[in-house]
Amino acid sequence: MKRSDLTPVAEAGFGVFALFAAGYVLSYALRTINAVIAPELVAQFGFTNAALGALSSAYFFSFILMQLPLGVWLDRFGSRDTDSTLLAIAALGCLMFALATEAWMLGVARAVIGIGVSGALMSGLRAFRFAFAPERQQRLAAWMLTAGTLGALISTVPAQLALPLIGWRGLFFVCAALLATAAASLRLFLPPEPRQPAAPLGEQWRAYLEVFRERYFWRFVLPSVTLQATFIAMQSLWAGPWFTRVLGMSPAQSAQTLLVLNVVLMLAYLLLGWAMPRLAARGWSTLSVTVAGSLLMIGSQMVIVVADGSWAWLAWLPFAVGVTVFTPVQTHVSLTFRGALTGRAFSAFNMMIFVGIFLTQWLFGVLVDALGARLGLEQALAFRVALGGWIALQVLAFALMIGWRVKPPGGQSAAV
Repeated sequence: MKRSDLTPVAEAGFGVFALFAAGYVLSYALRTINAVIAPELVAQFGFTNAALGALSSAYFFSFILMQLPLGVWLDRFGSRDTDSTLLAIAALGCLMFALATEAWMLGVARAVIGIGVSGALMSGLRAFRFAFAPERQQRLAAWMLTAGTLGALISTVPAQLALPLIGWRGLFFVCAALLATAAASLRLFLPPEPRQPAAPLGEQWRAYLEVFRERYFWRFVLPSVTLQATFIAMQSLWAGPWFTRVLGMSPAQSAQTLLVLNVVLMLAYLLLGWAMPRLAARGWSTLSVTVAGSLLMIGSQMVIVVADGSWAWLAWLPFAVGVTVFTPVQTHVSLTFRGALTGRAFSAFNMMIFVGIFLTQWLFGVLVDALGARLGLEQALAFRVALGGWIALQVLAFALMIGWRVKPPGGQSAAV
């Protein structure tokens, strides 16, 4: 990116991206850390699959509850003030998690962390709309997800190596310190944004009706709620247990495999950021890119369900590559709304994604336990059958996206 790509609004230059990306790195690391520390938590607190899923989902549940007020706050107070305040709350949540002595305390702390990191991505994406040229938005979104994947990388082998030295509690003390630093940096190094006039509270919330009534919004939300959400739910929790309980890996091997998976994901996001303007120049629309990635995801999961042996984990790599196409989808749909709704459009879309993640992460564990208890399936087979059910839902959402011919708000072309 050249300096000329910036609009005059971006007085802080590249610091706008760097400071928001730093918070998102930590957000993503906390989202996925349970996939690595799950054996430690199971050993210490005796969690079942359902309880482990519920614990991890507490993050997503509070995250979901925050999205609608987050959109109002972003449009009212700006990205800097909103995100810095929330990251400070996330630091408190990490301290609570590190000090927890009962399972319920972990759940409460996990929910507080979810509240605190709920604006990490949306704050940055909203700030970019007003700080960078319009043609750079989808590329910046891809780079933001690349930064997030760096957080996922940190939560794999580096976290696994740190466990014997500082334990899972020590990891959360470190996260608390880093989050506090990120929150302070946003306040210190970015200028305040102009405050928007305070509309009546009812009017601020009614603006969401404009978003949720838009059919074009739902055309893309539904595949995101199924395909994208399934990958994130697996990446952030169930991939680790899949590698150990279905494929028979050791915890160390599982962490190494998660590292490879997240490296591939990060490289795919980088490639997408490079490729999007070139694909657009060749006539590829957001829909066509999404179709290609969705087919790759569905096909790779079909292989994952049946694959066994030492190389079965390789089927997860195209699964990770395919999910990256949903990054420009969220940006594309959100930017079709008028500027005053930017924060709320991003937050509404994000809320729906995390509804899907929450339900998948929780209900997947419930279904695995039920298949074992009621049908007597061994755990590895229960995992495979459960994923097969999620694939069926994804196919339905994919078919709806293809067949539902609706245009963006205002009747503009959907080719972008």
